[in-house]
Amino acid sequence: MSEIAIQVEHLSKQFRIGANSFQKTFRETVSDAMLAPARRLRSALRGQGTQAATKEFWALRDVSFDVNQGEVVGIIGHNGAGKSTLLKVLSRITEPTAGSAMIRGRVGTLLEVGTGFHPDLTGRENMYLNGAILGMSRAEINRKFDEIVAFAEVEQFIDTMVKHYSSGMYLRLAFAVAAHLEPEILIVDEVLAVGDAQFQKKCLGKMGEVAQNGRTVLFVSHNMAAIRSLCQRVIWLNKGTVLKDGPSASIVNEYLMETVTSSSSRVDLSEATRQYDFGKRLKITELTFNNGEPILHGQPLNVSFNYEAYSTVYGVSFGFGLSSLEGTRLLSIDSDLYSSRYTIHGGNKGQAHVIIDTLQLQPGIYLLDVGSRSGDGNALDYLPGCAQIEILPGPTTPASMSRLDYAGSVRLEGRWQWTQDATKELD
Repeated sequence: MSEIAIQVEHLSKQFRIGANSFQKTFRETVSDAMLAPARRLRSALRGQGTQAATKEFWALRDVSFDVNQGEVVGIIGHNGAGKSTLLKVLSRITEPTAGSAMIRGRVGTLLEVGTGFHPDLTGRENMYLNGAILGMSRAEINRKFDEIVAFAEVEQFIDTMVKHYSSGMYLRLAFAVAAHLEPEILIVDEVLAVGDAQFQKKCLGKMGEVAQNGRTVLFVSHNMAAIRSLCQRVIWLNKGTVLKDGPSASIVNEYLMETVTSSSSRVDLSEATRQYDFGKRLKITELTFNNGEPILHGQPLNVSFNYEAYSTVYGVSFGFGLSSLEGTRLLSIDSDLYSSRYTIHGGNKGQAHVIIDTLQLQPGIYLLDVGSRSGDGNALDYLPGCAQIEILPGPTTPASMSRLDYAGSVRLEGRWQWTQDATKELD
């Protein structure tokens, strides 16, 4: 039996929300003391009490779970579900109101940009400080020093005070220290969103390496692709309690299904935020799949574009794409590849339609990109990742397909032949 690295039993954390419920600075405390008599006088004249109203808020309520040594566990949930509070309790940053959390092993924590860094120390000094906090000897830190600096890409700034770092530099160094100083348990909150795409990929690769080396990882993220690829198991928090706990693929799928609204087959784009000058000359106001009916695997797909033109545009084409949650494009449909382009006069509203005879993307959740361009190739409107689209099993979808979610999203039927020594099993 694997040794338990993290043991959480009936953990609860309560906060008091109100005027006096948060910690104050020394300056605020002195100021409040000086102004208190005047406030009490005003309250008496109004006939009100002097005690500010507070209310209790349970960020965590009776949370219990175990994490075995070497296990990589994702923590997911909507904003306010209690994910960050849980990690702060496990990292000994805040005390629980009730229950207990036992940690067996040296812990490396990255809960926000620059956790544990002192702004008036240089990058070099902070590396040794963080290492000491983790229980590392100076010799151990020296051995990892060059590797950490190279990973963080801050060589020329390593002797600069970190208060002068950009947020990206701060993050790179903080993550590099937390991941390279070989803690037995690595706790990482949703900090990778601060970095650029290249650095996020680099961090995820390092976390995968940490996991393969048999160390324990707790990872909070809204990036379900990262959770699915890194974690063997997922704990889903909802309103401070454990809603689900199980294999990452099934829990992530359930979580994503909940995030899809019932109107996902009809996407209102009229008020969507656009970058640059997209939507100024022509705007796609709505995209409708199957007249608002569910989208089914193996069945025809009918897509309608509603648009408004604010000036005359020539050679107009429309298109949409469906991508995996990792951002890999799986399906692209563009009108200019298969039909003529059109002139649309300013002030006109209209529709464009496209039909796909058989939709071969397997059941699941996909990201939608929508766009339109003019005859000179310039984008008229572009909305990347503007909605999540759900494809449901159709009447011809094999029941076994639900077990193949890890094997790609486009499933095509082929002509198979077996040698005579293979025996067909009964259905």
